[in-house]
Amino acid sequence: MWREILEAFPSAELRGSVDSDTLDRIEGTLGQPLPGDLRSFLLESDGLSDEYGTEVVWSAERILRDNLSFRGDEQFRSLYMPFDSLMFFGDNGGGDQFAFVRAPERDEVFVWDHETDSRNLVAPALERYVRSALESDGEDWYR
Repeated sequence: MWREILEAFPSAELRGSVDSDTLDRIEGTLGQPLPGDLRSFLLESDGLSDEYGTEVVWSAERILRDNLSFRGDEQFRSLYMPFDSLMFFGDNGGGDQFAFVRAPERDEVFVWDHETDSRNLVAPALERYVRSALESDGEDWYR
């Protein structure tokens, strides 16, 4: 499904797939299920970069690493609201991070603004997020 959607974007850089055991390990470590669309995406491509090198969707290992980092960083705890209910999976290349809310589980995509600590809805689903990011020509389409 995802590869067919991304054929419309020749500059999109897809990667090899991730096996379900890796995704199960990530879910177990984070204590949250991956959103269904993100899981299906990673089973087809281990991340997605745009023509500018921005990681629209991170690799499975980066999803794990960065979420653990955000949740465990003492400085972040003193500066920002908790990140435990979020699952970050992409960024804009300038500090803003994209995430799903996992408690309660939601399918919409939110952006976390690193300067204001705001968390705003930007897309109703992963597909719309991916399309918007790839159509943006490197601009912050979500503002």
